[in-house]
Amino acid sequence: MPRIAIDSLDDPRVRPYCDLKASNLTRSELFIAEGTKLVARLIDSRYETASVLLSEKREAEWLPRIPEHIPVYIIPQELGSQLVGFSFHVGVVACGRRVPSPSIDILPRDAARLTLVVCPNCDNPENLGAIIRISCGLGVDAILLGKGCSDPFSRRVLRVSMGTAFRMTIIESPDLGDDLDRLHRDWHVEFAATLLDPTATPLHQARRSPRFGLLFGNEHAGLGPEWTARCQQRLTIPMHGDTDSLNVAVAAGIFLHHFTRGDECGDETGKVGR
Repeated sequence: MPRIAIDSLDDPRVRPYCDLKASNLTRSELFIAEGTKLVARLIDSRYETASVLLSEKREAEWLPRIPEHIPVYIIPQELGSQLVGFSFHVGVVACGRRVPSPSIDILPRDAARLTLVVCPNCDNPENLGAIIRISCGLGVDAILLGKGCSDPFSRRVLRVSMGTAFRMTIIESPDLGDDLDRLHRDWHVEFAATLLDPTATPLHQARRSPRFGLLFGNEHAGLGPEWTARCQQRLTIPMHGDTDSLNVAVAAGIFLHHFTRGDECGDETGKVGR
């Protein structure tokens, strides 16, 4: 494999790694996987690994694990911290290349069972990363994201998702409203809005259709009326005492566990987009 020693922060070959704390490479052609688990999962995924950046102390351990065609940049520990903009104590970072987002047309129209998660405006990277990880763990077939969402391949989202974004089918919809209308009309998907509303159906009374999607709002504004109007159910988690709400990722885990607990576990999550 190409092993390249880096001795200057101005080296253009490591520009994608420059000051990650500030730039986060949001919506760039490239994305960053940070840490040993994420880098390993990127290398094993369908996404191209454009390069790997290693500190000198990790070179002997990691060089045998990296395919020969991937460029590997070796950098002194102190210089690495200056480059990325934070402590480079883990010493393993990689740069991946995006693929175009799929459309809803990859979803099977004749599936006996389909489970979707829809986020019109999840603009908090930590929440989106957690929802992706929860969805992957509980067998969701695909996640649909509206234009108001954080970048699912930003460094913070990938870190919180622990690389499950590499396995999930993630659809960044250019027109989420139209996609939901088509999914209901042509795929016969029934959607449920998750709300803070005492008039909504309590979760323990809720049932799902075989083809089913859950809509989650963001932390502050929840779901707007334009999204609730596209749903066939309105669901809520009853709360005790003076607690008014849960974090949206926590709520997503509760809702998804309720609706997927009878599903078989296996390795099928994300197969639609692979």
